[in-house]
Amino acid sequence: MYDVVIVGAGPVGLFLAAELALADCSVLVLERDPEPSSPWKTLPLGLRGLNSGSVETFHRRGLLPALLNASGVDPARVGPDPEAPGSPAPRALSHFAGIPLDAADVDPSALAFRLAGPAMEPFMTSLDAVCSVLEERAAGLGVRIERGAGLEALTQDGEGVVARAGGADHRGRWLVGCDGGRSTVRTLAGFDFTGTPPLFTGYVAQVALEDPGTLGFGFRQTPTGMYLRTPFEGHVGMMDFDGGAFDRSLPLTREHLQTVLRRVSGTEVTLTEVHRASSFTDRAMQATTYRRGRVLLAGDAAHIHSPLGGQGLNLGIGDAVNLGWKLAATVRGTAPEGLLDTYAAERHPVGAAVLDWSRAQVAAMSPGPNAPALRGLLTDLLGTREGATHVFRHTSGLSHRYDLGGEHPLVGRTAPDFRLTDGTRLGDLLHGGQGIALDFTPGRPLHDAAAPFKGPVHYVPGAVEDTLGLGALLVRPDGVVAWADGDSPDPAAFRRSATRWFGRPAASA
Repeated sequence: MYDVVIVGAGPVGLFLAAELALADCSVLVLERDPEPSSPWKTLPLGLRGLNSGSVETFHRRGLLPALLNASGVDPARVGPDPEAPGSPAPRALSHFAGIPLDAADVDPSALAFRLAGPAMEPFMTSLDAVCSVLEERAAGLGVRIERGAGLEALTQDGEGVVARAGGADHRGRWLVGCDGGRSTVRTLAGFDFTGTPPLFTGYVAQVALEDPGTLGFGFRQTPTGMYLRTPFEGHVGMMDFDGGAFDRSLPLTREHLQTVLRRVSGTEVTLTEVHRASSFTDRAMQATTYRRGRVLLAGDAAHIHSPLGGQGLNLGIGDAVNLGWKLAATVRGTAPEGLLDTYAAERHPVGAAVLDWSRAQVAAMSPGPNAPALRGLLTDLLGTREGATHVFRHTSGLSHRYDLGGEHPLVGRTAPDFRLTDGTRLGDLLHGGQGIALDFTPGRPLHDAAAPFKGPVHYVPGAVEDTLGLGALLVRPDGVVAWADGDSPDPAAFRRSATRWFGRPAASA
C-alpha cells in the first residue's frame, strides 16, 4: 500500500508527488496517457505563463534554474531590475480581458513586504518544460509513475482507497485527484461541482493561413467576439460568444474553424490547413469541498474556468504546495488536529476569487452595443496607478492572505525572500520542505522556544540585510508566514503558532 496515490501526471500531480516524496511518503502517480510528451504540451499549443507566485514556489524548492533552462529563459529576466536592483516594482504586467497593461503604472509603495530577489518576475514556459522538470524531480525522490493507466473505479473506507487503473488495483492510504477539468476522480468520489454556464466557445489552433497579413497580432476585440494571434506561426485563438453552444464532441474541421474565425475577426481570412485544434468554454465551476473522506482534489479537478489571464496552472501549483506538507504530516501521524482541513479552508476561497476574476474578464469582452463604452472605461481605469496595482495584486499570486488569525499584517501572506548577511536567502532554506524559524534579533530570543520543534522546523538565527521592521517570523513549508513579531519577539506566541502548525513539541509529545 502506498501512502498516497495521485491520479494525473500533469504539473499539479507531479509537483504534489514531489512534495510528498520530499517528506518521505511513498507515492504512486497514475496517468492515462501512455507517453509524457505531446504536441499539446510543446510550443506553441503548450504555451503557459507562470506568475510571480509560482516562480517563487519553484525557487523555494530549488527548481527554478532547471525550469528556466528548460524554458529557454535568461535568469536575469526574472530577477531584480538591473536599473533599480532594490525596487520591488514589477517589470512585466500582462492584460485584463485583452486590455494591455503597463507595469510602470504599478505603485511600488503599495507592495508591502516585497523584497528584490531572484524570483520576482513572471515568464512564459510550456507544459512540456514544466512537466519534464517536475517528473525528473519526482522520479529522483522515488515517486513511481505508471502511464497508460486511466482510472476505472475507486472505492474507499476508513483505512484507505483502492483505485482500479490499467486493469489492476492500486491501494493507497490517501488518493488525490489531479486529473484535470473532466476529472474522473471527482465524478467517482461523488464531489459536487457547481458554478456558472458558459457564454462563449473558445478555440485554440495551429493552422496554415493563406493570407497571414489579414490578422493582426495580440488580442483583437471585434463587434462579434475576440481573437488572438501570437508570434508563433499559425497559432491563433478565438472566442465566439455563442453561449457555449458548439458541440465539443464534434470534430473541428477546417471549414468550421474558418467560419468562426471569419465571423469573429470580421475578415475574409482563409485557412488552408489545420494541424491541430481544440475547443473550450468559459464555464466556471468549483467543487464545493476539496475532500471527501480519504480522497482530495487539486488543480483543475477542483476548479475550472476560462484560460483568460493564465491563472489555471498557477492556481493548481498553489494547491499542490499548500496540500503537500499537510498531507505528508497527516500520513506520518505528526499533524496537529485539523491540519488537513486547512487545505480546503485556505485554497477554496482563492479558487473562488480566480473564478470571479475570470468571469469579470468574460463580461468585459462580451460583444454588444454597450461593449465599446465599457471597454473604454476599463481601459482608462486600468491605465491609472490604482488600477494597474490592483491587477498586479490579483494576478501576481503574491496578494493572497490566508485567514490565519494573526495580528501582524504579514501573517497569512507569502514570506519575503529575506537575505541573510552570509548571502543565504529564505528561498534557499525552504528547499528541504521544512518550516523555518527566522530570528533576526540579538540574543537569539527564540532559541529555546524553537529547540523542541527541531525536525519539522529549522531554526535560523542571524542578521538579514533588510528586516522590514521584523524581529522574527515562522514560515510554513509552503512559504506562508504563520507568525511574525517585531523587535522583541514573544517566545510564548511563537510556541503557540509552531504547535498549531507542526504539532506538540517533542519535549511534551
